[in-house]
Amino acid sequence: MEKIIFHVTGMSCGHCEKAVENALEDVGVTAKASAKNSTVAVEFDPNKITQEAIKAEIREAGYNV
Repeated sequence: MEKIIFHVTGMSCGHCEKAVENALEDVGVTAKASAKNSTVAVEFDPNKITQEAIKAEIREAGYNV
């Protein structure tokens, strides 16, 4: 498993955090978002998903990474 923290803009509340976390969990990524810090800490298997794919999921949820 690999861990990384992404800087994400556009999150302003708990709902935003949950939207990002749910989008990532749907593709097998464990995520903890923080609107306050504008970050998403993720844990993922690099053999199953790439960092670019994770970023794409965050963008599809409506946020900038």
